[in-house]
Amino acid sequence: MRVLLSCLLAVLLVAGQALAEEKKGELKTDEQKLSYALGLDLGAYFKSLGENIDLDILHKGVVDSYKGNTPLLSGEEAAEIQQKYAQKQQEERLKQTVEMISKNKKAADEFLKENAKKEGVTTTASGLQYKVVTKAEGPKPKAEDTVKVHYSGKLLDGTEFDSSVSRGEPAVFPLNQVIPGWTEAVQLMNVGSKFQIFLPPDLAYGDRGAPPVIEPGSMLIFDVELLGIENPAEEAKAEPAADKAGAEKK
Repeated sequence: MRVLLSCLLAVLLVAGQALAEEKKGELKTDEQKLSYALGLDLGAYFKSLGENIDLDILHKGVVDSYKGNTPLLSGEEAAEIQQKYAQKQQEERLKQTVEMISKNKKAADEFLKENAKKEGVTTTASGLQYKVVTKAEGPKPKAEDTVKVHYSGKLLDGTEFDSSVSRGEPAVFPLNQVIPGWTEAVQLMNVGSKFQIFLPPDLAYGDRGAPPVIEPGSMLIFDVELLGIENPAEEAKAEPAADKAGAEKK
């Protein structure tokens, strides 16, 4: 960002001079077009900061730096001001994150408390909740197994953030390498069964969330169908032995 910002500030002076000559605001030269395009990015960046920027003073700072004029602030003063601003931004982001976590966890607690009362919903010792949608008699996977599933994941407000069904291709993954709620819930399933699982924040992505879609402290709801249990690691171990036996016969 610093490199981009430096480039944008460097052309701001050129852009101001070039456009001042254009009474109708038309962009005639490639230099003007490039300068204006970079200026748009610069304006969008400053707007994203959420601060009131004095554009006249900003322009003066660019001109003074570009032309080597005596600056109104020393290098040390400018660095200190920017450092304080960066610290202020960091503190504000932290405050917003803490508030977001508190809000999301409160909503999750309220939902799970009421959901636990519904018919067919089971709550485990960890706080995981699940509902059996379709029963089956197939085997159950272990934590170290690799499973094949179809699933769709939603936020508490119903927003779908991921779906193997929508992609048209089942997901295959080691069960001990996913979020804790998945590891626990899928071990309760028989191959061929369908569950709806409700994951408290601590069994999902916790306080870190999965930005930008999943906010910190969010609970998640999944519809899961266990299609099969696969163990490619065990199969890989078996293949060399078979190859060796074949080689010995030759």
